[in-house]
Amino acid sequence: MTALSTQSKIAVTVVIPVKNEERNLPKCLSRLGRFAEIVVVDSGSTDRTEAISREAGAEYLLFKWDGRFPKKRNWVLQNRTFTTPWILFLDADEYVDEKFVDELAATLTASTHDGYWIQYSNFFMGKELKHGSPMRKLALIRTGAGFYERIDENEWSKLDMEVHEHPVLSGTIGELATTVEHNDYKGLHAYIARHNDYSSWEAARVERLEQTPEAWSAFTKTQRKKYAALSKWWLAPAYFVHSYIVKRGCLDGSAGLAFAIMKGIYFFQIRMKIMERRASSARGNLTK
Repeated sequence: MTALSTQSKIAVTVVIPVKNEERNLPKCLSRLGRFAEIVVVDSGSTDRTEAISREAGAEYLLFKWDGRFPKKRNWVLQNRTFTTPWILFLDADEYVDEKFVDELAATLTASTHDGYWIQYSNFFMGKELKHGSPMRKLALIRTGAGFYERIDENEWSKLDMEVHEHPVLSGTIGELATTVEHNDYKGLHAYIARHNDYSSWEAARVERLEQTPEAWSAFTKTQRKKYAALSKWWLAPAYFVHSYIVKRGCLDGSAGLAFAIMKGIYFFQIRMKIMERRASSARGNLTK
């Protein structure tokens, strides 16, 4: 952010990848006044995203994806010069508060880690989900410590931003205790459309992994478990039982039930799309 002096700012650059985020972006930006720099990386929004970014004093970068590596997050890591020792990636529907910023500032003062897991308080249908499966991401990284994992997806991916890829860092990773609010104000239509895209991406990745078994060697233990399970019939009901019953999502009322059902449907979509791709591939007429 260039409009204000950075002398008393926290030495972190916040990077916000966006497209058509006029509903969420104002709240996100309004919480970032204590950070040294704010960068909005836009995939050609047609709403007021650019105007909102510039009015807030953020640096605005336009990203045009050519269908190949790098995608949005790796692109900004490779092409922008960062002067702060830390980079925090936020989505436009993620909102920090003073407690989180205080913990971040205190933690980074003497940190020896190269990255931090961040936990999120998830909102769905206007209600905070205090139970159910937790959400966390490796979203705070030391400048120069690494990049998001590279996936051979030039032939099949239609998503211009890293979604389920994680940063691959050279050093150790810590975790912040304070949560960040995750609350998308664009509603269920956007949620369903987004997860339709995500399920197609995951199905295509599973198919590619089946064709190139050597790719498994680069996976973490968690990734191996995830991709081994995505094509299984039991994953969707198992997720529902785990999230809604074991993790007590039932205590979040109708929103908790709706969220558990929708996530179960998401995993079922992935399995169905995997089956569709296998059948189409066997017939030799798969549409990429």
